[in-house]
Amino acid sequence: MDFSIDAKLRDRLEVERAWGRERVRPAGLEADRQGSPLAQDHPYFQDFVARGEGRTRWHGPGSKGEVPPPGVVVRALLVSEELAYWDRGVIVASPGPGLPEPNVLALGTEEQKERFLGPFVALDRPRWACFAMTEPSAGSDAAAICTTARKDGDHWILNGAKCFIGNASRADWILVQATLDPSKGRDAQRSFFVEKGTPGLGGFKIEKKMGLKAYESTSFSLVDCRVPASNLLGGEARYERRAGFKTAMRTFNAGRPVIAANAVGIGRAALDEALAFARNADRLGDPRIRDRIEALARRLRMARLCCLRAGWLADHGKPNIVEASMSKALGATVAEEATSLGMELLGAVGARGDHLIEKLYRDAKAMDIVEGTGQIQRVIMARQLVKLPRS
Repeated sequence: MDFSIDAKLRDRLEVERAWGRERVRPAGLEADRQGSPLAQDHPYFQDFVARGEGRTRWHGPGSKGEVPPPGVVVRALLVSEELAYWDRGVIVASPGPGLPEPNVLALGTEEQKERFLGPFVALDRPRWACFAMTEPSAGSDAAAICTTARKDGDHWILNGAKCFIGNASRADWILVQATLDPSKGRDAQRSFFVEKGTPGLGGFKIEKKMGLKAYESTSFSLVDCRVPASNLLGGEARYERRAGFKTAMRTFNAGRPVIAANAVGIGRAALDEALAFARNADRLGDPRIRDRIEALARRLRMARLCCLRAGWLADHGKPNIVEASMSKALGATVAEEATSLGMELLGAVGARGDHLIEKLYRDAKAMDIVEGTGQIQRVIMARQLVKLPRS
C-alpha cells in the first residue's frame, strides 16, 4: 500500500490548511460562543460557494458524476482530516448536495438528477440537501425505521418522525427513508424526495447540542405528507427489491472512514493544543506527561493508518467493511482520549469553558455516535471476524 502524498495533494492540503486557519476555525468558535448553528446568510457560506465548493459531481443528462481520479478516497480522507482539525462542525454545516448525492447518482432517474442535483451544478446561492434516516426509535438499527409510505394514486403519503438530521430545516430537499410495510424490515424500505415547503413536512426543531454547534441537528415530522410518485428515488419501474436499504447502507459504509478521519483531525488538534499548553506551563519535564503525550501520538498515527487502509481498499474495489468499522471505532476512541488528556493537563483552566481544548472535548463526544456507534462497529466486526450470528 502506498500512502505517499504527491505534489498536487500536498498543495491542496496547504490550501485547505490556510482556509481552515483563516475561516473554518473562526466560524466554528463563533458558533460555539453563540450556542447555535451558523445562520444561512453567514458570510462563511457565501465565501464557501464563491470558492467553488458545494457543487455536485453530476454534470448534466447522461452524467453519472465525475470519474474519480485514482486514490480519490484516500485523498478525500486526508482533506477531511485536515478540515476537521480546524472545525468538524463547520464542515458538516457547509452547503452542498451532501450525504444523499451518492444515492441519487446511483439510483436516480435522469429527471430526478436534473431536478434535484441540477441546482447544485452552478450555485447561485448557498444550497443544502440532506438525508433523513434516523428516528426516535431507530438509530443504529436502521432496519427498524417506522416512517411509512402509502401509495395513493399518483402520490405517496408519508407519515412519521425523524431526528438528528443535519441541515434539515435549511435544505432545498430531504431524501427521506421510509417503509412500505414495517413488518417486512429492510425489504420494504424506499427513499423519497421531499421538497422544502411540502404540506405535511414541518415541526422542525433544532436540537441543543453540547458540541459541534456550527451545524443544525434537526428533528421534524411528516404528517400526511403528499409527494408525487415521481419523487420515489429511482422510480417505481427501476426500483429493485431492497435497493433502498442497500443503497442507504452503502452510503453509511463509505462514510465511516471519513468520520474516522474527522475524529483523527479533532484528536490531532487536541494533541497540538495540549502540547502547547504543557510547554508554556513548563510541564514537559514530567516524564509521566511526556509518556502520555507520546503514547497518544502513536495511537493517533495508528488510527490514521487504519483510516487510510480502509480508504485504499475502497479505491481498489476491495471489501473494506471490517476496516471501515475498525477505523470508525478506533478514530472516535482516540479522539476522546486526546481531548481527555488535554482537559487533564488544563486542570481548572478547562473548567472555565473558554479554551479550545474544552470545545474539542465536547465536539469529540459525537464522533463515537454519528453514522453508527462504536458498539455497532464492534458488532459489525464480530460478525465478519468471528462469524457472529445476525439474529
